[in-house]
Amino acid sequence: MSITHHLDASTLMSCAAGSQPEALAAVVASHLSVCAHCRAELRKHERIGEALFEGLQPTAVIKDAPVVAMRAEEAVSDVEDVAREPSSSSIPAPLRGVLGSDLGAVRWRRLAPGIWHYPLPLSPGAEGDLRLLKIAPNMTMPEHGHGGSELTLVLSGSYKDTFGTFRTGDVADLGDDLDHQPVADAHEGCVCLIATDRKARFKGFLARMVQPLTGL
Repeated sequence: MSITHHLDASTLMSCAAGSQPEALAAVVASHLSVCAHCRAELRKHERIGEALFEGLQPTAVIKDAPVVAMRAEEAVSDVEDVAREPSSSSIPAPLRGVLGSDLGAVRWRRLAPGIWHYPLPLSPGAEGDLRLLKIAPNMTMPEHGHGGSELTLVLSGSYKDTFGTFRTGDVADLGDDLDHQPVADAHEGCVCLIATDRKARFKGFLARMVQPLTGL
């Protein structure tokens, strides 16, 4: 697998700090499971964080300290273990407990002509949205921006937009100041794992009208 689009440095820093929302963390962990480059970059951010932490002066605690989950370290250990295991599955190892190992077994729901989705559950109270999106060959998604962050990991096929061509294993790491209109590969279409921490901002009237029904 040749991966050319990687996670942004700020995303890796959030991962190292264990501060990512659950939906975004699921895509990050899934990309890390197939991308040795991003795993190595994450280790660098972790070492920087450890050095900064060691330089802090201790402060007396006057109330109960918050419980902090060291999710970054645990996630990297897990994905490094599974990354060593050969697999022909299109579903990343962190998601196989929920989805199994076969994309063909996913019970897709029709979202629009040529577009299907499969929402993935989050913990109670968790913000954001996590879902699989399946786009038919040569289908164009409605143009949209983002109210927050959006992470898109290509699981099969490919798509292109103003930021390039994204193939299997590539991740698009977009902020709230970027608009795009993905077009699925003309032969294979595209299946992606998408996470957002805010609702998308669709440009077209029809897309905005049906947005409350789709949850996107």
